[in-house]
Amino acid sequence: MAVVSDSTTLIILANTSRFDLLSNLFTKLYIPQAVWDELHTKEEPMLPAFIRLTPIEKTQELETLLYLLDQGESEAILLAKAKNLPLIIDEKKGRKIATHMGITIIGLLGILYLNIKRAYISAEEARIFLDQVRENGFRISQKLIDEMFERLAS
Repeated sequence: MAVVSDSTTLIILANTSRFDLLSNLFTKLYIPQAVWDELHTKEEPMLPAFIRLTPIEKTQELETLLYLLDQGESEAILLAKAKNLPLIIDEKKGRKIATHMGITIIGLLGILYLNIKRAYISAEEARIFLDQVRENGFRISQKLIDEMFERLAS
């Protein structure tokens, strides 16, 4: 299965050396130029081979999205729409816009949920990972975390 991604989840997974959480689920992951640029702001991350840089056209639709979202989110949404693929995005506003455009979305919790369901990682490993990313500044609602684990238990 293929997917498109915004930068936030990729940055988290690069910082924790956990690209396996994506490669367990997806054979190809497409990113637009702006996401590539965001990933390369500090240092050159070692991106796995299944991540493919894919250019998008500069259109009026992109210009419109840029009034509402940053460049990476805007390009990722349009790339997902153009390829008719799900989009990995965690920012609330971007998720809402992508959903409104008919794009299937998945976030970091969804990725963890699928990895647990398919027995790639344990629930305990997911909890430890979430604690680690939250300690490093990633904001995620405890309510959403609790709901994910409740769904897994049922």
